[in-house]
Amino acid sequence: MNKLTYALIGALMFVTTLLKAQEVVPQTYCNPLDIDYTYMVYNSSRNISYRSGADPAVVEFRGEYYMFVTRSFGYWHSTDLVNWEFIKPAQWFFEGCNAPTAFNYKDSVLYFAGDPAGYGSILYSDDPKSGTWTPTASISKNIQDSELFIDDDGKTYLYWGSSNVHPLRVKMLNKDDRMLETGVTKDLINLVEEEHGWEQFGENNFHPTLKEGYMEGASMTKHNGKYYLQYAAPGTQFNVYGDGAYVGETPLGPFKYMKNNPMCFKPGGFTNGAGHGITVKQTNNQYWHFATMALASNSHWERRLCMFPTYFDDEDLMYSNTHYGDYPRYAPNHPTKAGEHCGWMLLSYKGKTTVSSAMMQIKKSTSTDGNYDITEMPVEKTAEGQIVSNVLTDESPKSFWVANANDDQQWVQIQMRAPGKIYAFQLNYHDHESGIYTRTEGLRHQFTIEVSNDGKEWQTVVDRSNSYKDAPNAYIVLNQPVEARYVRYNNVKVPGKNLAISEIRVFGKGFGKKPSAVKGFTVQREEDRRNITLKWSPVKGAQGYNIRWGVAPDKLYQSWLIYEDTEHFMRCLDRDTEYYFSIEAFSENGVSSYTKPIQVK
Repeated sequence: MNKLTYALIGALMFVTTLLKAQEVVPQTYCNPLDIDYTYMVYNSSRNISYRSGADPAVVEFRGEYYMFVTRSFGYWHSTDLVNWEFIKPAQWFFEGCNAPTAFNYKDSVLYFAGDPAGYGSILYSDDPKSGTWTPTASISKNIQDSELFIDDDGKTYLYWGSSNVHPLRVKMLNKDDRMLETGVTKDLINLVEEEHGWEQFGENNFHPTLKEGYMEGASMTKHNGKYYLQYAAPGTQFNVYGDGAYVGETPLGPFKYMKNNPMCFKPGGFTNGAGHGITVKQTNNQYWHFATMALASNSHWERRLCMFPTYFDDEDLMYSNTHYGDYPRYAPNHPTKAGEHCGWMLLSYKGKTTVSSAMMQIKKSTSTDGNYDITEMPVEKTAEGQIVSNVLTDESPKSFWVANANDDQQWVQIQMRAPGKIYAFQLNYHDHESGIYTRTEGLRHQFTIEVSNDGKEWQTVVDRSNSYKDAPNAYIVLNQPVEARYVRYNNVKVPGKNLAISEIRVFGKGFGKKPSAVKGFTVQREEDRRNITLKWSPVKGAQGYNIRWGVAPDKLYQSWLIYEDTEHFMRCLDRDTEYYFSIEAFSENGVSSYTKPIQVK
């Protein structure tokens, strides 16, 4: 072989070695979804400024996806269910859509409804990417919180309802004659709070005076010849907001309550709630449930969006995987684990945090009566005179820090409890007197993120100092993980009058051992069989615990993630259902095995 051949072989071996050293980082996503949420019009008369995204209607159309969201003055488009681009339509409702619905009819026409006034034309388009829509000439009434469903035979149904008194209803339309009503209207289902604990109104399903939850957000999924009528309860502002389902043999019912309800439920962890959603089938036949999460800090109607993989088991029970639901999850393109928790844990929990300045720091939570418990934190400083923050790593989206200015002199530094291998960041900005009251173009979040092993020598790993991206819940995955103990956020400029942040979350893998299995787990069903008390022994090194339960030992579809506590009380069970409970411990180093399921009759 000549010198050139040897050189080429050497270069190839070097490239091969280099590629082997590079870790293949999977595509992931993290709830709440990272999109440019719209500032709301309602409450603007009271000078309350906040972003919100709620009541998603997601539909596949010609191999791509469209997401319609309450009062957003447009909608989003995606090719992969992860990256979304906003489309501003040529014609739309004056105050944006409200609790929208959309339906793909045989990849030929996309139908849409959601007039905030509760009546109006159903729009349609064969080119939604262009933003061009045509209204039907018919005026349809009572379509608030609606769901448009067209069966395989072309028969068209409109489900609707949002009330703590009235049931969900359905009426038939004639899609071939301006969506005129055919005269068939039927009452379908209502809440039964005395039997279904999760339908009880209030934070943690408790309110001292109001006992009737809201039934809303109808959605219809047809699977294997069965019709799954989904609905939300008990209120969009609460941590226990979820989606249940009734199952029927026809679109008009009768419908039977599904024994593993709610089918999508996320009451614990950083961001809570998984209600008023829609189930969409991916082009590879994987189902996904998009739903509403409660932020509810500036307003009860301040919300975000989430996405969970959804399945049908051997009993035709519909359920979503919400375990570790606000941790990074494999993207829909993963061949075998799409939507599952990818194993990256929270490295930043209760890390020592200092900030450049502090106009205020607020600790806030929703109380059981639906109001707020609010505490303004006193100024606390380190021995070196730096301002301490205890709200930026506490796993609460309602608590927040406000800097003295919105400029490039503001920073946040986190010393994690232990060094770790960092894969991703999630920056959750907060709206504090932002002064923005509608969809506004040109908003952007500009910043850099640095990491360090000793707090002295810093490496820039994220540079969005010149970014044009509007990302109020920015989720950023590194091309290659880095080992570090310190993280520093450096602000450049963000939308609104103030730099305010509720949480900076750092995800990755710790270098220690994962926690041991939980011991001493006991389960006591109360006299009110909708209630249950769970206790267990603390596990050394655990950040928290994930309680799992379900209707069979191999069907632990529900979970409630909590930090630090070793006792938990729940009011979300169905009175007449037998359950199985298990628990696992977790930390920055991983998740323990879960305990043998305990039968609860």
